[in-house]
Amino acid sequence: MKTDPIDVLIVGAGASGAAVAWSLADTKMRIVCMDQGGTPDPTQFPANFMDWEERRNGPDHISPNIRKAPSDYPINDDGSPIKVVNYNGVGGGTVLFAGHFPRLHPSDFKVKTLDGVADDWPIDYQTLEPFFAINDRMMGVSGLPGDTAYPADRNNQMPPVPLGKSGEALAKGFNKLGWHWWPSDVAIATQPYDGRAQCINLGACLWGCAQGAKGSTDVTYWPHAKRAGVELWEHCRVSQILVGDDGMAEGVLYFDKDGVEHKAEAHVVIMAANGVGTPRLLLTSTSKQFPDGLANSSGLVGRNLMFHPYSFTEGVFDYPVDGARGPLKSIWSHEFYETDLDRDFVRGYMFEAARGRPPVNAALAGYEWGTLPWGEGHHDAFRKLNDRIMAFCAICEDLPELHNRVTLDPDQTDANGIPVPKVDYTLSENSKKMLEHSAARATDILNAAGATEVHAGYPIVYAGWHLLGTAKMGLDPETSVVNDWGRSHDVKNLFIVDGSVFVTSGGLNPTSTIQANALYVADQMKRRLANLFD
Repeated sequence: MKTDPIDVLIVGAGASGAAVAWSLADTKMRIVCMDQGGTPDPTQFPANFMDWEERRNGPDHISPNIRKAPSDYPINDDGSPIKVVNYNGVGGGTVLFAGHFPRLHPSDFKVKTLDGVADDWPIDYQTLEPFFAINDRMMGVSGLPGDTAYPADRNNQMPPVPLGKSGEALAKGFNKLGWHWWPSDVAIATQPYDGRAQCINLGACLWGCAQGAKGSTDVTYWPHAKRAGVELWEHCRVSQILVGDDGMAEGVLYFDKDGVEHKAEAHVVIMAANGVGTPRLLLTSTSKQFPDGLANSSGLVGRNLMFHPYSFTEGVFDYPVDGARGPLKSIWSHEFYETDLDRDFVRGYMFEAARGRPPVNAALAGYEWGTLPWGEGHHDAFRKLNDRIMAFCAICEDLPELHNRVTLDPDQTDANGIPVPKVDYTLSENSKKMLEHSAARATDILNAAGATEVHAGYPIVYAGWHLLGTAKMGLDPETSVVNDWGRSHDVKNLFIVDGSVFVTSGGLNPTSTIQANALYVADQMKRRLANLFD
């Protein structure tokens, strides 16, 4: 590690940290990014092993509380029906995401104006549009232009993933009902792209792509950022952001992999540790100037947590489909995305079609549904399930509520003695009605597609992938944590670029928008270099 002063120190090497690091590299400042984990080894991803289904339920589980890797920290989510799932290491949550890559809609930025709920964002879709385009190029997006759910400004890098038997069947169900569907945009290479191999249908996308076809930032942004001179410090667990007598951030305290504490001084600090990790560190960073946590004069740090409740509806068909082969997502639908006054909830959700279950999970589903007996008839019943299940996820918009929050657990600490985050979250009545509606409509689609039986459940428990809203963006320091370009209202050289800054959640996967916003913040920082350190 160099001993020269650090100009910009980024905490977190995931979706937003990678994007902001790459963008700032052309300033020729000294950029350092710290992550508490290391770069994942693709040879150790579950898809490389015959027992991959077992591995994903243990050492490769998506929940840090079950996985318990050295880079993880416990999360007290006993007070939430939805459990936090994440990956602590280079690439962050993109290592575990399905690669589904929608953008927020223009309407998502002005829900207060349109629907009288929550707040409007201080920026809009048009502000982020050029950065969406840059991010699509960096991540490598496969899809089909022309989806009427979006403005006509999208240009994918590669052809869409094949619909497969399941996608074709579900599309017929949509057509029969006269509802919108379109091939999904996915950050998965369908042909060789930027040094990455194309998808070969391993199917275990959620547990790391052994082929390197999925656009996790360890294989997209980081090779470019490191070649441009960005330093990536792995296995550095930040415990506190330091503040000087002048109220400006001075750097961080962190523990190395041996548990030794160090201090790193920096002129600018950027938080990119996700919607749980960022408020946790802001709340641990107390001082005389900030007794309630750093950047928390509004009292909103950690509040307004949004998860995206998921419903999951599966249909069993009387002919073979794809099973778990291929990318998880092939088509999406925005039919029920916008507010409809004929429904008893506001805002809406996006459908994403899922491939079927792999064999072990198909058997577990049969046991759960009561259709797979022990003993006589077991094998015949299993044959009617294996490779014959198709599913829909509905990602329901989560509206911000002050009582849904991240705080510090008063008793529990991680391996380095840092207080762990405590999550308290309840489903709103609006979310409950939306979940019920989405499961009913998914049932309609599966029946129209020819399902012989349908099973619905909600919310999915281990579905806390999307961690949003806990350091809200806004123009008023009394009602927000950062301004319209990610700068803390309280600490002028502290920035936040992850999903914490989301004002509203939308009803879809947020990674594309998180990264576009990070690139926008970096662009604003570069435009304002003259006063960046003041």
